Amino acid sequence: MAKLELVAERGGRLTVGSRSLINFGCSIVATERVSIGAMCHIGPHCMIMDTAFHELDPDRRLESPAPKPIEIAENVWIGARVIVMPGVTIGAGSAVGAGSVVTHDVAPRTLVAGVPARFIRDI
Repeated sequence: MAKLELVAERGGRLTVGSRSLINFGCSIVATERVSIGAMCHIGPHCMIMDTAFHELDPDRRLESPAPKPIEIAENVWIGARVIVMPGVTIGAGSAVGAGSVVTHDVAPRTLVAGVPARFIRDI
């Protein structure tokens, strides 16, 4: 069984628009803000988190970096096992291919895929 994890930490805000689907096994964490628009489809085992939870520098690993809000606009399709990194905005009507790591903003009505996710074509 793969549980769905939806977390809004103290002071964080997680919003999900109407008619959106978040599949099993996903982990979504808002330490500041994660916003998912209406009619989005998020595939199984995706990770959407507005923080990395710890610094990369080994001498600062116990420190938490500042969160960077994530915005997923309406009618976005996100394939299975996608990771959306902190600070990313995914534009309306876009699609993200399975297994991708989204490190930069995605323009509306585009298909991106890969590690890191790159523009494939307009849709």
